Order: sequence, then structure tokens, then C-alpha cells
Amino acid sequence: MKESKYHFKFEDFKVYQKAMDFGEVVNQQTKDFPKDERFELTSQYRRAADSIAFNLAEGSAGKDKQFLNYLGNAYHSIHECVACSAKAARRNYISQEVNEANREYLVEMAKMISSLRAIISKRISK
Repeated sequence: MKESKYHFKFEDFKVYQKAMDFGEVVNQQTKDFPKDERFELTSQYRRAADSIAFNLAEGSAGKDKQFLNYLGNAYHSIHECVACSAKAARRNYISQEVNEANREYLVEMAKMISSLRAIISKRISK
């Protein structure tokens, strides 16, 4: 994707960049899900994956306490993606190897968000 000449600070967050990438990974994976899942697991998984980046972007515009709440929402969306990926693997829509790759991505993002939450919490408590 071509870089924009207009830039927002949250776009520098590595976790935001990873979340944007993961949303595209999920979008690609779900294209092969059965049509009868279009309004079910496919939609749920895509929305949860995209929600990670959306919450990071939206929350970064607020005060620290607000951002902390949005980071919590992003963290919850990561957990939702774990369940969606596991369901997709159980239903044989993705392989166990793909599920493991998804989980690796999600664990990495969860750790990044946890670290960011700790930094912001410390700043708030001062």
C-alpha cells in the first residue's frame, strides 16, 4: 500500500501495524469459508480482527484513561479472534497450521498491548 503524505501518530505503533496486517490475513482466510458462514463466523471473525486496529486508532486520540479503555477493547478483540480461529480450525475451514500461525500473531499483539497498557497505567498513577 502506498504511503500517504498525511500521517497520524498512532500509525507509528508497531501493534497498530500488526493489527492492520492481521485484519488482512483474516480477510483473506475467510474468503474460503463456506457461503453459509457469511453472516456468521466469517463476519464475526472479520469484525473482531478489524476491531483491534480500529480500537488502537480511535483510543489514541483521547486522554490516557480513555486510551486504556480502548486498549482493553483491542485486547478483548484479540481473545475473540483466538476463539474464531479455533472454531474455523474445528470446522476444517483452516488448517491447524494456519490456526497456530494466527495464534502466534495474536499472542504477539496481546503482549504488545499488555506492555502499552502497563506503561499508560503507570503514567496515570503518577
